[in-house]
Amino acid sequence: MEDSGDRPAQGPEPDPEGLQQVLETSHILQAEHVRELSRELPAWTEGRAWTLSYSTSRHGASLQSLYRRLRAADSPVLLVIRDALDEVFGAFLSHPLRPSEEFYGTGETFLFMLHPRFKCFRWTGDNCFFIKGYRDAFAIGGGSGHFGLWLDEDLYLGHSSPCYTFNNCCLSETSDFRVTELEVWTFS
Repeated sequence: MEDSGDRPAQGPEPDPEGLQQVLETSHILQAEHVRELSRELPAWTEGRAWTLSYSTSRHGASLQSLYRRLRAADSPVLLVIRDALDEVFGAFLSHPLRPSEEFYGTGETFLFMLHPRFKCFRWTGDNCFFIKGYRDAFAIGGGSGHFGLWLDEDLYLGHSSPCYTFNNCCLSETSDFRVTELEVWTFS
């Protein structure tokens, strides 16, 4: 009997734990967004609760407030942005955002687009420009003067460019964008 290479049909993947709570809490994420992101997150996040640690609609639009809210975080973070064109994108950060003299983080960090289409951009190994927290902005990914994702101190104006760290395309429809909502999720 030949092996046809067929595999038994698998049932649908179970919903991520806590999906309903995330959907009730988030002003951005939809069920399919959470399912897609859950498939990309490191395995150790499976079964951990997603906690909304910062939201511009709840905590105001201030980078300093964001840094303060994440000061005690001992978890990677999921940064999700909706822009004025209703596009949704962001980053999974191996370490919480904080002011820093140099870039920090690990190759678990990645950029993603969620809406209108899903795409994930993983570390290329070309450089280690993962996360950089300035006093008046923060950046994720870099190389040749371009950041994969950059936001200002008011968490209102942003910029996205292709960068060597993730070999990403521009995450938003236009390289410069306006944030209408930003959420930061931690895992516990």
